[in-house]
Amino acid sequence: MEAVFLTFILMLSIFVGFELINKVPATLHTPLMSGANAISGITVVGAISLAGTGQHDLANWLGAAAVALASINVVGGYLVTDRMLAMFKKKEG
Repeated sequence: MEAVFLTFILMLSIFVGFELINKVPATLHTPLMSGANAISGITVVGAISLAGTGQHDLANWLGAAAVALASINVVGGYLVTDRMLAMFKKKEG
């Protein structure tokens, strides 16, 4: 019963997320991406705390993988945000 309930929640969150993203105007994508990068930064902090527990080898490996993936997400997101903001700057010369 619990697996069915969790699957239902997953499917519902996918549907709601898809509908929300489709309704966002193009002018709001840059601020939303910056907010998502901040949330990924919180994920990095949580992953570091998980990787540093030293209790189980599996937890250490999963924590290290989470740190690596969340860091890639944060850095890539900020690079994309910077590039998008550069499109709105006036050209010199």
